[in-house]
This record gives sequence, structure tokens and C-alpha cells, in this order.
Amino acid sequence: MPIGAQPPGRRGTVDKPYSALNLRLVLALFGVVVCTGLAVLLFRRGWTVPGWLLVAWAVVAAGDAVVVQLRRRARSRAEGGRHHSLFE
Repeated sequence: MPIGAQPPGRRGTVDKPYSALNLRLVLALFGVVVCTGLAVLLFRRGWTVPGWLLVAWAVVAAGDAVVVQLRRRARSRAEGGRHHSLFE
């Protein structure tokens, strides 16, 4: 990773870094997918208790994704009403 000036079009400075909400959204959605898939596999194998624990974890990750998306929407309104897509 080169150290130097920030690439054009990037926002944020050393004093005020750009928010990592996009990364947090991707990680939350990844958690939903992985936990749901593993829960299905565990339920098929007859392991219900670990399956339910992963279902609960998937629900927490889905809730985090909702909170992140609401914060992203509030940030875009505060920055002048620009509309962002889900992964922009």
C-alpha cells in the first residue's frame, strides 16, 4: 500500500477520517449469509441448539445491517441530500 496523497475522489483526511460504514455493512451482510447457511446445515444434521444460536447471531447481524443503512442514509442527507445506492 503506497503511502502518500489520497487518490482523487476520496473523502476524509488524517484529522477527520472517512466513515467505515460501507465496510461494516458488507461485514454485517456477510455475517447474515454465513450464519444462516451454517444454521441450515446444523439443523439438517440434527444439532438444534447450535443452529438456534447461529440463527440468533444472524438476526443480530441483520439488525446491525439495518442500523448501518439508516446511518448511511442520515449521513447522505446531512451531506446535501445525495442519494447513494446500497453499496456506493
